[in-house]
Amino acid sequence: MVTVLKDTLEKRGALGQIKARIRAEVFNALDDQSEPRPPLCHENLLINELIREYLEFNKYKYSASVLTAEAGQPEVPLDRQFLVKELNIVEDANGKSV
Repeated sequence: MVTVLKDTLEKRGALGQIKARIRAEVFNALDDQSEPRPPLCHENLLINELIREYLEFNKYKYSASVLTAEAGQPEVPLDRQFLVKELNIVEDANGKSV
């Protein structure tokens, strides 16, 4: 019965999500708040935000939540127009939809 349940969860794509959620929760439980993180410099903030945008675009929401917590990123994503301006990016119509 366990094998059938596992196979069903895999076919529905839920097993991977469950495993990712468990990893995220374990990380949050083990995250040592008593050890301060180094300050997040401006460049790393921008790089981390690009990585978070990539993760969220590809629906890796648990990976994005771990990145946010571990890196000390703000919970609210940076405004996309702010990123475009800071990185001197020229967006075309296709880029804006991504």
